[in-house]
Amino acid sequence: MPFGLGKLQVIESKLEIYEDLSKEMLDKLERAVSTISENSNKIAIVLERHESRLAENERSDALILRLLEEMKEEQKSEKQIIHDRISSLSGKVEYNQKFVYGAGAVLATIVGVAQLLPFFGWTLTPIKQNAMLGEMPLVHAVS
Repeated sequence: MPFGLGKLQVIESKLEIYEDLSKEMLDKLERAVSTISENSNKIAIVLERHESRLAENERSDALILRLLEEMKEEQKSEKQIIHDRISSLSGKVEYNQKFVYGAGAVLATIVGVAQLLPFFGWTLTPIKQNAMLGEMPLVHAVS
């Protein structure tokens, strides 16, 4: 082969092999980039959904906390109402207890005095005196 044509053919064949390899590598790189791009899009969708769920959870947590605070305030006011009622009833019970003790003392005094009235000669009902016949003279029968 004159003038180095053989070497040229070898170089051309090697160049074709390199071109084929570079096309395959380029094709593989394009598929890899495409796969990475798809996965990136899927991850973006998952992250978006996750963020929306987090935002929704934050809103629901805030709502729950607000409801808990409202219930706490309601319970506080109901507790105060119940405390006031118990205090009122406690005062009434103490008043009634004093009244019962006073009425019991008055009743005991009346019963005690009523028991002593006969001793002083006063009675609520007159005492009946039994009539007793004295001894009767014997009448002798005349026979």
